Amino acid sequence: MDIKTLENIDINLASISKINEVDFENLTFGNTFTDHMLICDYENGVWQKPVIQPYAPFTIDPSAKVFHYGQAIFEGMKAYKDERDDVWLFRPDQNFERFNKSATRMAMPEVPENVFMGGLKRLLEIEKNWVKKGNGNSLYIRPFMIATGKGVVAAPAVFYRFMIILSPAKSYYSGEVKVLIAEHFSRAANGGIGAAKAAGNYSAQFYPTKLANEKGYQQIIWTDDATHTKLEEAGTMNVFFRINDTLYTAPTSERILDGITRKSIIELAKRENINVDVRPVLVDELIDAAKNGTLKEIFGAGTAAVINPIVGFSYKEDYFELPKIEKSFALDLKEKLTNIQYKVAEDTFGWTVKI
Repeated sequence: MDIKTLENIDINLASISKINEVDFENLTFGNTFTDHMLICDYENGVWQKPVIQPYAPFTIDPSAKVFHYGQAIFEGMKAYKDERDDVWLFRPDQNFERFNKSATRMAMPEVPENVFMGGLKRLLEIEKNWVKKGNGNSLYIRPFMIATGKGVVAAPAVFYRFMIILSPAKSYYSGEVKVLIAEHFSRAANGGIGAAKAAGNYSAQFYPTKLANEKGYQQIIWTDDATHTKLEEAGTMNVFFRINDTLYTAPTSERILDGITRKSIIELAKRENINVDVRPVLVDELIDAAKNGTLKEIFGAGTAAVINPIVGFSYKEDYFELPKIEKSFALDLKEKLTNIQYKVAEDTFGWTVKI
């Protein structure tokens, strides 16, 4: 993919950079932001000229529809710097396409490619020094759009704001992860917005996850809303199960996000001659595999952590610890995927895009 430079853009640079005030060795994920951000407003059916300006709060009408009817979507991406100081993106076309699918589902205007991709390129060129070299270092990219149109009538807004903000990140590590399989709460429902990266999807998870945390579990493996018999996602990530030497993961649907890390793992696993079976995975299957010793691994997959191994799970008060194994699919696939992202290994798939 060739990202064209956006020429029709206003750029107002910060007078002083705050980069020297940042401890890049001790970053809390998503709490530190770079000097600049991109803003592009949608007014009267037309996208206006994008602006890159110093990162700062902005004012918004109290009746803006994002507050009242939840018109808000986002994406999660990363930029990586190789040993030659070149900056790379990983499958950004997939994020762009998914962003506009989310926009359509939320009755929001699609963002033009030149604004999303071209604007991102200009922003990353300006903030290149915020992307640090070294395995585990990256610049987290958060494109998002909110409804800024005012009024408390329950209808889509006519004014929107698209933005991109950037946050330097270290290797994501959350310690040992134990999960609770959902018996009542659902992440999404058929016909709903589960396949969109809509803000409401994530806020709806907070309460059941809080209850799981109080029981000593870090995340929830969500089950289908109708029967709670099918395993779907883990926390905010797609989830994989290794039974014997086959990887199983649920197919994408109206309830399950089309994860970019997920689809990359599937393609990478196939290249490595690992058998992958994309189909509904039943809770009963997982319990049986745990009891008879064929369940080897469970791991989540997403942009922030890439792959997050799960050490055990609970269902109906029964807890199952996963075995310690020497040849972990999760760790091997994570290493191979990150090596592609950091340009340590050859990108045979054509996934990486140079800024």
